[in-house]
Amino acid sequence: MTTPPSDPFAKLQWVIASLREHCPWTAQLTHEALTPYLVEESQEVIEEIDAGVLGDPLRRELGDLLLQIVLHAQIASEREDFDFGGVAEAITAKLIRRSPHVFTSEGELSPTQASLEEIDAAWQRIKAEEKTEEKTVQKTEQKAPDAVGEPAESGAGARDDDA
Repeated sequence: MTTPPSDPFAKLQWVIASLREHCPWTAQLTHEALTPYLVEESQEVIEEIDAGVLGDPLRRELGDLLLQIVLHAQIASEREDFDFGGVAEAITAKLIRRSPHVFTSEGELSPTQASLEEIDAAWQRIKAEEKTEEKTVQKTEQKAPDAVGEPAESGAGARDDDA
């Protein structure tokens, strides 16, 4: 018998990994099969907020949404694409990059005064720069042959980082 981790995030990941390994229903789930649940859980969070329900019911709905994220990360981990830590690293890097009024480019806390308009303008400018860089990388990857001399697959690994 295995004892689960005590950290809530590690425990959630452990539970999901255990379900994927030992529960046939959870094991058969794919990114595609989970998509309707991701939409449904997102909508339920929105409904709670729109209704002004910001206490325990919202906490539970956010947990249901987090389940979807951890499940997707676990499936990706099993495919050796990325894991939950990688998801956290990516969003952390994005928040640091897009918040120069709070962080240095190295991620150190260094808050400076900025108006809401300046903050929004910087966010949008940095986001546009990221999109341009991403498109350049995707074009390069599509043109470059892979390690065995085959052309790179078009659209492989494409993401939408609009958040």
